[in-house]
Amino acid sequence: QVQLVESGGGSVQAGGSLTVSCTTSDFRIADYCMGWFRQAPEKEREAVAVLHFGGTHTTYAASVKGRFTVSRDNSANSIYLQMNSLKPEDSGTYICAARSGLCGLGAFESSDTWGQGTQVTVSS
Repeated sequence: QVQLVESGGGSVQAGGSLTVSCTTSDFRIADYCMGWFRQAPEKEREAVAVLHFGGTHTTYAASVKGRFTVSRDNSANSIYLQMNSLKPEDSGTYICAARSGLCGLGAFESSDTWGQGTQVTVSS
């Protein structure tokens, strides 16, 4: 089995902060393109941020740039998404994913490895 497991979701008021985590015991995350996605009810899954393999280069969706930060802890084999200045429209299920090859916000496919997600609710 290959599993990505997210954690850290919860409820927060608008303007607050929250950090979600993603880890796996099945592969070394530093060797893969890692991405964070979110999906709100009745809305298409949206790419939020990508951490490129083999380095620290990151790419963010315009809607979160300047507010969200993706990072990696290789010793913990985990990636994180630090979310600041949260807005109600940031609410949704936050999902991490891993893929090989081309890395970018639009690169991930259904055949890549996806987690189950962790719920984030931002209240106004």
